[in-house]
Amino acid sequence: MFTASPVQKSGLWGRVEECRALDRLLSAAAEHQGTAVLFHGEPGSGRSSLLHEAVRRIRPRRWHLLISAGVADEATLPYAGLHRLLDPVRDQVAALADRHRLLLRAVLAGDGCPPQRRLALAIAVRELLTVVAADGVLLYAFDDLDLGDPGTAEVLTAVARRLAGRPVAGVLTGTCGVAGVPGHRLGPLDDDQSRAVLADRLPMPVPRHVLTALVAAGGGNPQALVDLAAALGPGQLRGDEPVPDLLPADGGLGRAYRARLANLPDRTRRLLLVAALDERPDQQLLARVAAATGTGVGDLAPAEHAGLVRVDGETVTFPQRLARAMIVATAPLAERHAGHQLLAGLLDRPEHRLRRAVHLAEATTGPAPDLADELERAAFAGGEDRTSAAYALHRAARLGPESARGARLVAAASFAWAAGQPARARQLLRDLPASTNPLAPAGREAPAGREVSAGREVSAGREASASRADLLRAEIELRCGAPTRALPDLLAAAHRLAPYDRASAVAALSGAGEAIGYLGDQYRYVDLARRAEALTRADDPPEVEVMAAQLVATAATLSGAHDHAVPALRRAVDLGIRLTGPQRTPAALNCAAAAAHLLAADREAHRLADDAVEAARGRGEHSGLPRALELRACAEYWLGRHGAAAASARDGLRTARSTGQQNWAAIHLGLLAVLSAVRADRAGCLDRIRELGELTEGPDPGSRPQALAQWALAVLELTAGHAEPALARLLGLANPGTGRGQVLVQVMAAPYLIEAAAQLPGQRRTARNVLAVFDAWAASTANPVRRALSARCHALLAPRGGESAQDWYRTALRLHPVGAATFERARTELLFGRELRRSRHPRAAREHLHWAHDTFFGLGLTDWADQAAAELRAAGELRLPGELRAAGLLTGQQLRVAELVVEGATNREIARRLFLSTRTVDHHLRNVYVRLGVRSRTELVRALTVPARPAPA
Repeated sequence: MFTASPVQKSGLWGRVEECRALDRLLSAAAEHQGTAVLFHGEPGSGRSSLLHEAVRRIRPRRWHLLISAGVADEATLPYAGLHRLLDPVRDQVAALADRHRLLLRAVLAGDGCPPQRRLALAIAVRELLTVVAADGVLLYAFDDLDLGDPGTAEVLTAVARRLAGRPVAGVLTGTCGVAGVPGHRLGPLDDDQSRAVLADRLPMPVPRHVLTALVAAGGGNPQALVDLAAALGPGQLRGDEPVPDLLPADGGLGRAYRARLANLPDRTRRLLLVAALDERPDQQLLARVAAATGTGVGDLAPAEHAGLVRVDGETVTFPQRLARAMIVATAPLAERHAGHQLLAGLLDRPEHRLRRAVHLAEATTGPAPDLADELERAAFAGGEDRTSAAYALHRAARLGPESARGARLVAAASFAWAAGQPARARQLLRDLPASTNPLAPAGREAPAGREVSAGREVSAGREASASRADLLRAEIELRCGAPTRALPDLLAAAHRLAPYDRASAVAALSGAGEAIGYLGDQYRYVDLARRAEALTRADDPPEVEVMAAQLVATAATLSGAHDHAVPALRRAVDLGIRLTGPQRTPAALNCAAAAAHLLAADREAHRLADDAVEAARGRGEHSGLPRALELRACAEYWLGRHGAAAASARDGLRTARSTGQQNWAAIHLGLLAVLSAVRADRAGCLDRIRELGELTEGPDPGSRPQALAQWALAVLELTAGHAEPALARLLGLANPGTGRGQVLVQVMAAPYLIEAAAQLPGQRRTARNVLAVFDAWAASTANPVRRALSARCHALLAPRGGESAQDWYRTALRLHPVGAATFERARTELLFGRELRRSRHPRAAREHLHWAHDTFFGLGLTDWADQAAAELRAAGELRLPGELRAAGLLTGQQLRVAELVVEGATNREIARRLFLSTRTVDHHLRNVYVRLGVRSRTELVRALTVPARPAPA
């Protein structure tokens, strides 16, 4: 959902600040406070649009206007751009003083300007602009300043620095900023802004995966997005064909880059193209290219000056995000082929095998079975470069025989999915031949005349490839599409794969388990466990054993059979910890981490999830990162590391969005909402829930993201004192008796559910039913934090004012581990203090409330600290919350000095009242600053006078 501002309605998505800068510029010129602005960024970033926006804004004001642009063909003609800009007002040059008139006329006549008179020329131009603006206000605008001749750029930037006191405004654009001229660098659009640009330009709504692929291809460049939208054919708009690999060379961005490249010497352009053709060029490779082509690395200098490339130490990078793609797209085909051949010959080390094979393939047009075989071997030996491996296998499928095409396309799609490119993977699967692709029309029958056994082998191979393709489609659908469709497809793929590839069949069941967890159909885990047990063998590889053990253990846990679940969970965790080398796949480690979560082995869960994150990044399997980061964030939540959990969830959200995993982006938004709610950050929580609702299709009702959002809203309701709606939200998460709904989310939220129910008459039986489920799980885990929370829940449900409640609270505090999960310990202290205060034990209450307040204050949770402070006042505490903290950290004399500072006394007055020397007061005050972590008297006063909340009832 997008709400368009006036800026957005003019087509300038994501340029709000720049448009405000234009408003300030024009207002200043109207008040004779002339100035200029330079909008700079890569080609296509919207510089020209902003210049024309300035022109549009002055039209109703009837200002004078001079406008022009740099022209690459005139880059060698001195002051050609200045001539075109000032030509409409040449007749007014006569009004200038003699020295300015003669110089400017000579320059505009093409006679040039002596070096020592360049400043005089800039002053003459400024005076001419002032003359033109004599009866009003003038805007001069010059686009692509660095594309034309250098003399014009030098003069116009000198003028831009010297406009004060004149009714003149200047708008300039270029690729780089200029010292002394106010500038705005135009960065890339974010994904939402990119989608908005595409929505404005596409002729029809497109499928989500097409939109995601276009956003990724556009790289946040507005012109690239416009060009892509214009280049799509009907099949691409429907999603039946892939979006272009390269940006259109004849689009607006292609023309802009061609103009810049045309300014470069031929030697520079040839060397730049070869550098752009390789994914990882370095200076050593570039030196070999230069030696082979009779050029030198120094020939790249003009491209460096143009901002197209950067040579820094051993690295060669393209700072403009789309520069490499456009350099390649605008080069002639013959030059590209020659460059690939050259690189293939120079990349002769063993570690260059995949890059060399890809370059050879790029230079080959006809069938090449031997090269196809080498591409396949290099792809599987290529390490973590999944993108290049996918490309190599796709080329192998085209260059090799038809019989190998299906398996190679499936492997290419698998690599593309691992690299975080779901749209690419889906398209590769659509390209499968009919024998492998059940979605394709029926093809020809297999040739007759082969031996029956060979025919059976071929048939089995095709069946296995088709089943693996089905599994891959379902995995992508689970993360990026509709989990309701993914679940039956995963189960069907597991059934089809079982006779050929048991490891992949178990992986399919594991994916089905994720789908069940996402959708909230936990009762179906029993069937998954039965299938997994039927597939396992004693000699299974450890990574397969982990996945199967986790499925069986999860089913037992959800069924309440904890006696059977705990040993199975422990086995899955231990297997995960013992994985080594190639066995340490992100999928296997994620399964082990999920088992550790159910076992409440929080440190092991964190270690395994962290290992999964590291393995996914190290192997280039970006598609596995969002799930691993979700598991790591959950472990950090239970460990009480809420800041780390939020960081993991934000990382997961970014990764899920960049890899097109809409469903896992929703999960991370839900986690962030819960973490914000737990910290009493209402605005942050509601922002995340709003983002969750604005996803393209929104999360499924009853799904895990939806349950997390309900949990977050319930926590907000509870902290605001609204127990009834909080309870309703949490009870609606699941029905533990039937196994339907988000049972695991409800169990995680059980402490909040029971706290809400304890405040409502008639809801204690409901609360006890939920607590019985939580108790059974907590007791089976032997985790001290879970058992402490269980005891706290029993205390909340015990009769108020009785010994039973206090005993349960003391048990909870005894179980809370020292130094771990301090937030939950502080919550228990707060609730116990409240119970003691209401039971007329104010002195005992204050001890626990002090601990809660100081802990919350130390964690930066000011709302929770304020709640503890309000309870302290109600318990008879006379000091303010800030003084409470100071009293625990300062000596008696330091506290008296600090209190007098709060009253406004000077050091001299404090010394007189306490019978001390001013030097001693200075010494005490320095120590007070250090102990309270403040740096000034103002901060000290603020620290000791925290605003008070009303005392609770």
